[in-house]
Amino acid sequence: MFTRKIFHMFSITALVLTAASWTVTASADAEASAKLSSIIAARSDEQKARDVFRNPQQTLEFFGIEPGMKVGEVLPGGGWYTQILAPYVGEEGAIYGINYAHTMFPLFGMSEERIQAMIERTAKFEGMVAGFPGAESVTAGGYAFGQVPEELNGTLDAVLIIRGLHNLHRFEEKAGSLTNALAEVNALLKDGGVVGVVQHKSPEDAEDSWAQGQNGYLKQTNVITFMEKAGFELVAESDMNANPKDVPGPKDYVWRLPPSLNTADENKEAMKAIGESNRMTLKFVKK
Repeated sequence: MFTRKIFHMFSITALVLTAASWTVTASADAEASAKLSSIIAARSDEQKARDVFRNPQQTLEFFGIEPGMKVGEVLPGGGWYTQILAPYVGEEGAIYGINYAHTMFPLFGMSEERIQAMIERTAKFEGMVAGFPGAESVTAGGYAFGQVPEELNGTLDAVLIIRGLHNLHRFEEKAGSLTNALAEVNALLKDGGVVGVVQHKSPEDAEDSWAQGQNGYLKQTNVITFMEKAGFELVAESDMNANPKDVPGPKDYVWRLPPSLNTADENKEAMKAIGESNRMTLKFVKK
């Protein structure tokens, strides 16, 4: 009887501790979610206008991004996501922008002047971060693939590749760009670290020659295959960024759609009605 009472007491204690732990975790999750919502809401109307297609809160929470994390952002561009990520990870975290390897730029047929501007943009990433509200003291660095400091290897909690795989895949045969970039991403991540992928999604029945990245689109099956080959395991997928109105044909490219609207004037209203591209959203972890 005494043994049963002791066991019963231990069981109750374990349940109480489990419930307390769950409460603390739930509270922390709610606090992080509220912080993220506040950051997203504080942006300009121009930035927020794209949320309906990009779903930043749902996307970052799906990938498990949290305050205090060290995050790499592949091809941060003008900082649409950086403006959210930097204040969200905060001073206890870090944000690193990782651009194309400098050797990739000539493959686009860029002028020397344009190449130099792209290189300078990479170097200015830290200053861009410091200019975002709430991110003035956040640790940041801007690098190109092939030039990320080795001391960052094994330190990142997550790397986000948002609409950034198509050109890496496009030049894979010529320059090994995709293989080299994903190997570097793998090295940067901690064991079990996350790779969050959002990518323009090709119809699976499209010709392979069309869906190599030159038109912006990749097949989801191909993305999963090359990510797994690079040492990552698919753990979740979502249609939160899908747009069934975007059904590209063999002569279409993603930049015909907003925000680029790189199409004839008479097509622009129809393209606006479609909206931004149909996108896959995939969560991988480093094996």
